[in-house]
Amino acid sequence: MAKISLNVNGKSHAVDVDPTTPLLYVLRNDLELNGPRFGCGLAQCGACSVIVDGRAVRSCVTPVRTVEKKAITTLEGLGTTAKPHAVQQAFIDEQAVQCGYCMNGMVINAKVFLDWTPNPTEQDIKEVMDPILCRCGTHPRITRAIIRAAQYMKAKA
Repeated sequence: MAKISLNVNGKSHAVDVDPTTPLLYVLRNDLELNGPRFGCGLAQCGACSVIVDGRAVRSCVTPVRTVEKKAITTLEGLGTTAKPHAVQQAFIDEQAVQCGYCMNGMVINAKVFLDWTPNPTEQDIKEVMDPILCRCGTHPRITRAIIRAAQYMKAKA
């Protein structure tokens, strides 16, 4: 066990864990953040995605020691129920969620994508979001939500 310092959603945390423990387990079990989900455990589905220093990371295969003292943002850190982030609001407005299991990965990856690509084409969105698995088939609504989120983010800028 080791004392690991984490900066999650703008707050400092010290956790006493095995340094090889996946970040996902620390977020869910130690910090009680349930946005990131366990999907496959192999970094293939994206349900566990979080933002680390501005990049989407699959937390199920990321050893906690590798993100010590880096800025980590989970779904809970993007916005609140009262004031959702533009991406969260767009997903709500487009009713992009069906079962909701993949939505953490969809929202996190869409947010990072839009930070880097403020004027995406529909094809850009489909290519970037393709690796995030959704079994409900809401991809058309997800694509529309990301287009809407880009508009919301431009309007705020």
